[in-house]
Amino acid sequence: MKNVLVILTSCGFLIFSPLLAQKSPIPPEKIPLENLDVFKATTANWNIVGDVFYDLNGGKSKIENGDGILLNTLQKGNNDAIMTSFEHGDMELELDFMMPKGSNSGIYFQGRYEVQLFDSWGINDPKYSDVGAIYQRWDVSRGSGKEGFEGHPPFINVARAPGLWQNLKVVFKAPRFDAQGNKTQNAKFESVYLNDVLVQKNVEITGPTQAAFFDDEKPLGPLAIQGDHGGVAIRNIAYKTFGTESVALKDMKLTYYDSIKTIDDFTVEAPKGTMEIDVLDHLAPASRNEFAGVIEGDLTLPSNGDYFFSLNLEWVPDDTPPGIINGAGKLFIDDKEVLEVDGVTGKANASVQLSAGNHKLKLMYFKSFGYWYARSNNITLNVESKSVSQTALNVPLRAVDPVSKIAVNVGEKTQTQRGFLMHQGEKRTHTMAVGEPGGANYAVDLSSGELLGVWRGGFVETTPMWHGRGETQLMLPMGDLIEFEAKPSIAILSDKNQAWPKDAKEITYEGYQFMKNGEPVVKYFLAGNEIIDTFVTEGGGKRLTRTIQVIPTAENSQFYCRVAEGSTIEKLPNGLYAIDDKKYYIEFEGKVSPEIRSTAEGKKEMILPVQVKDGMGSVGYSFVW
Repeated sequence: MKNVLVILTSCGFLIFSPLLAQKSPIPPEKIPLENLDVFKATTANWNIVGDVFYDLNGGKSKIENGDGILLNTLQKGNNDAIMTSFEHGDMELELDFMMPKGSNSGIYFQGRYEVQLFDSWGINDPKYSDVGAIYQRWDVSRGSGKEGFEGHPPFINVARAPGLWQNLKVVFKAPRFDAQGNKTQNAKFESVYLNDVLVQKNVEITGPTQAAFFDDEKPLGPLAIQGDHGGVAIRNIAYKTFGTESVALKDMKLTYYDSIKTIDDFTVEAPKGTMEIDVLDHLAPASRNEFAGVIEGDLTLPSNGDYFFSLNLEWVPDDTPPGIINGAGKLFIDDKEVLEVDGVTGKANASVQLSAGNHKLKLMYFKSFGYWYARSNNITLNVESKSVSQTALNVPLRAVDPVSKIAVNVGEKTQTQRGFLMHQGEKRTHTMAVGEPGGANYAVDLSSGELLGVWRGGFVETTPMWHGRGETQLMLPMGDLIEFEAKPSIAILSDKNQAWPKDAKEITYEGYQFMKNGEPVVKYFLAGNEIIDTFVTEGGGKRLTRTIQVIPTAENSQFYCRVAEGSTIEKLPNGLYAIDDKKYYIEFEGKVSPEIRSTAEGKKEMILPVQVKDGMGSVGYSFVW
């Protein structure tokens, strides 16, 4: 990190502290859940607890004393909503929530615009009433049967099972009003992510949704959670609120060059020409794969504070081969360097302290050649602060890519797709993704017998495999991906205390064949012993059941199956095991006693001995999420 520089200027002060390739340093506010002090007074259905168990099938719940979780439990008397004491305009909100079976709740921004919370587990055709939806508006004057309107279902249903924690991220833009109080812009949900999957994008709301707590619209309002329709548990509430003023970049000029091969060439090469521009784009005449420019403009900031800049030169991919730099860039403010894109990656971030008012912005960039799999020449410069929500500066209006998404869909039969898959930052090249009817999907690494992950929602997008030359060969899971630690699923151990092998040196992939319904049966050899691995779905896709069979060649080998690993493994009152802080369940048939032990990395690991009888051993268990 460079030393901090303090520069006095006629319009204020600057402090530069580059933070390359890091997340925004602007922390969100967190709602403390030790008590209800941050909320307005409400009814007895709301409490702070330490833990909660909701039965998957709707049985009796269990509550543990403590703090950290806001819990709504319906009472015999009044069951009011809970509202924050503070009011907000524009807001970014993130929280975790858990639903009991069949429950219904909702988050109301400004107490007026609802994002629905609902037990939508396993629903194939989500409606405006399902989780992640923007609830409908209601107007009786529209006539019988037409009262409800403007409901927005989620793009895809990625709801998890009752009793599991789910994550919600929302970017909300409040309505705008003129000096006389007249509305000039509608409220908008810029994005809603459920379990890290985009389910809403740029949805305008013309007025309060049905059952809102206020009938009017105002610049500010409280955050509210519905309390009268069903139970819900909420934790980890974090938010950012912003003012109505924004950052502006105006009076831009582009100076364009030829023969720029390094960022230092700008000091010695003469420019080819200049032109005025109003969008952040290289608009000068140039070849698609060789150009360079310097964009200068006036940057106006609404308030003093720390501003976080994020630059992405999209023609520089993240997996640039060593020593092959096809582009780079630098960002300056008031002639002081803020950040540098070095060409190894196309991205860089920096935190900068700036004063309110006008500043001079200069962006230098070049491109030497193009990758087939990084065709875009887009320049993206984002800025945010505590008072300004993340803003992409002067984005050009571009034509829609004529190539639509290429996806593999699942019908009544199981579908398989071979390709490359990114797993925990590593490109796996021997993977097979399997899509099951009912929306339960999984991926395995055939070279090692490792189960890489499961997801629910769509199957896989294969656009990177076929668009252009398909250099990356990547297939992209289209749903709520739960990644597993990459370790072999079966091993020979001397006893239950021996550490699990980290690699699959003794496993040899043999091949696979298909059953009539399309499900693959994969065969391996482990130190000469035959392993048969099979997955099937049950309950309309709500359970993915795995069976591993072992046909040993030696009598005295003790085989173990590694079922799960996570930060926590907890046996629940209903007999299920909750893995990794209630991220998913493991279910066994009959009386099974797995071994739960600690790993060298400080995690919990569940292993199960394989009992061999009459020349055959078998273990089975189900994933429920």
